[in-house]
Amino acid sequence: MSEIREAHLDNGLMVLLQPVRSAPVATFWVWYRVGSRNEVPGKTGISHWVEHMMFKGTPTLGKGEIMRLVNRNGGVDNAFTWTDYTAYFETLPSDRIDLALRIEADRMVNSLFDPDEVARERTVIISEREGAENEPRFWLGEEVQAAAFKVHPYRHDTIGWKTDLQTMTRDDLYQHYKTYYAPNNAVIVAAGDFDADEMLAKIADAFGKIPRGGDVPPVQIVEPPQEGERRVRLRRPGATAYFHAAYHAPQASDPDFFPMFVLTGVLAGVGGMSFSGHGSPGRSSRLYRALVETELAADVGCGFRPTLDPGVVEVTATVCPGVPIEKVERAIFAELEKIATQRITDAELAKVIQQAKTQFVYATDGVMNIGYWLGQMEIVAGYKMYESFLDNVTRVSKADVQRVAAKSFVETNRTVGWFIPTDGRGGKSK
Repeated sequence: MSEIREAHLDNGLMVLLQPVRSAPVATFWVWYRVGSRNEVPGKTGISHWVEHMMFKGTPTLGKGEIMRLVNRNGGVDNAFTWTDYTAYFETLPSDRIDLALRIEADRMVNSLFDPDEVARERTVIISEREGAENEPRFWLGEEVQAAAFKVHPYRHDTIGWKTDLQTMTRDDLYQHYKTYYAPNNAVIVAAGDFDADEMLAKIADAFGKIPRGGDVPPVQIVEPPQEGERRVRLRRPGATAYFHAAYHAPQASDPDFFPMFVLTGVLAGVGGMSFSGHGSPGRSSRLYRALVETELAADVGCGFRPTLDPGVVEVTATVCPGVPIEKVERAIFAELEKIATQRITDAELAKVIQQAKTQFVYATDGVMNIGYWLGQMEIVAGYKMYESFLDNVTRVSKADVQRVAAKSFVETNRTVGWFIPTDGRGGKSK
């Protein structure tokens, strides 16, 4: 691979190019600096809903035509919304990648938001949320998230609260689109079989005429320090108990991000870092040995993602039948206390670093993964974090891991959630 090429158009559009000439394939991504982080009470879920509407047509591309065109030309396309960003991509044979530029330039400014389509999509998105509600872990995660953050918009899920989805209007959606979908709030990432100079010229031709948007409203809310443990006990129909704890943790640009990354690897293994997200279950990790091998929990995990603002590290477990949830909690807290008071071993540190190297190889294999990593890193911390990621991981020391654990895994910094299954009438399941 050649070096990453960075460019900026006069309208504020940022462009990152990574030529990869190993196969006649290219991927084209447009990342917008907008997600559920940019939402306000009463309009939660609006970023995700706008993402859906971007597939509903423009004056020149009718409803459904974007996907048909991409498929007809041998490609794939999709989009997704998260807390800090919304991203769209097309991956095509490299001699047809111009189609992606045409699609993305058009819908950046010309999406229609037809009222009838908005009404139909309301039903789709509410159904999407209701599908998630069939899973007890969704309910528990949502409650823990809302309790862990008092004021920061990370407190609500990307899908949004159902009451907001029921009341938002077409004008709300269109105003959100006009506010955040502009070249000065976007990052284009292209990777694959192309010449960088030629691709930059094509991007300038397709996007350079789009006028710069207005100033994007800044997110100035800062979550205050947590002063005491918070607890959620959720009782709903179900057959299994679940445990979920969230600890406030550093954002991606914080120097402590990488010690926390290694810390979670020791606890649960280094998870999948590729676009698909598939990774090792971490059977040699501390939490797996302490909870799954002892038959306290059917599974256990430790999640930590790079975020623009300080986020959380989450420890979750599915409680085995007949095991009191209190026993699972005590076992988890014992492992967290141990890693905060005693340094990890040389072998553990070496294993996590090797896992990270292996996962990073998978995560950067293929142009789609490159497009995903470059765009995600640019949004949360700057794309150069992608280039230095493994170097930063290998610099983490055992003392760094213990220091971050001692700082984060304290009672006053945690929100604890229990899902207590009932028989549907308010009593405990048998």
